[in-house]
Amino acid sequence: MKRIPIALQLWSLHEDCARDFAATVSAVAKMGYGAVELAGYGGLDAKGAKAAIEAAGLKVAGMHFPIQAFNDDTDRIIGDALLMGATDVTCAWWPDTHFVSPGACEEIGMRLDGIGARMRAFGLRFSYHNHGGELRLLGGRTALEWMLGASEPRNVAAELDVYWAHFGGASPGALLRSLGARCPLVHLKDASEIGRGPVDFPAVFAAIDSVGAAEWLIVEIDTYTHTPLESVRECLDTLRGWGRA
Repeated sequence: MKRIPIALQLWSLHEDCARDFAATVSAVAKMGYGAVELAGYGGLDAKGAKAAIEAAGLKVAGMHFPIQAFNDDTDRIIGDALLMGATDVTCAWWPDTHFVSPGACEEIGMRLDGIGARMRAFGLRFSYHNHGGELRLLGGRTALEWMLGASEPRNVAAELDVYWAHFGGASPGALLRSLGARCPLVHLKDASEIGRGPVDFPAVFAAIDSVGAAEWLIVEIDTYTHTPLESVRECLDTLRGWGRA
């Protein structure tokens, strides 16, 4: 079994990051996480966030931005990613009210393809992160299938969120197998802490191992049993107990 590095999506600690980004990433590193996926910089600018991450001894596994940021300020995204030394940039979400027909989803896929081509020109890999709405069936296929089918794999990869895939009615393990090499990033998420919800993680990890394409496993949580810091620690401890971290 290949050991895949574990990162933390910092949206999991967005309130802590807003109060003190540097102290938060330092705490994350002391827990044993080796990398973070960014979703903003707390109260810092990109240079300040980079300095705090480096001081904590962490890597940047990737960066999340909303679609509006790609529409408004792609140059800044590219500059920030290159500054951070990131290779992965991800569209964090798309309003599910737009997933109304196969044609509408294909149009979204073509827009994503254009963004991804621009990112690729700078050596960046562009991915799309799903929620539940992308698993809606339209004309016999899911919205996600229409979107990805209208884009080139070299321009648009998938960052599969296993909880949202389950929430949308799909089998995360089966979806990982169908995405294959197009899914280099996997969000490990559950209804609360990892292992406390309905996600079939044995099937998820069996698919990850079978496909062999995952480069980062990224913990994310936004419903907590404990404080956010204690909850992200529990997630990592659970992964250690499963032999995954």
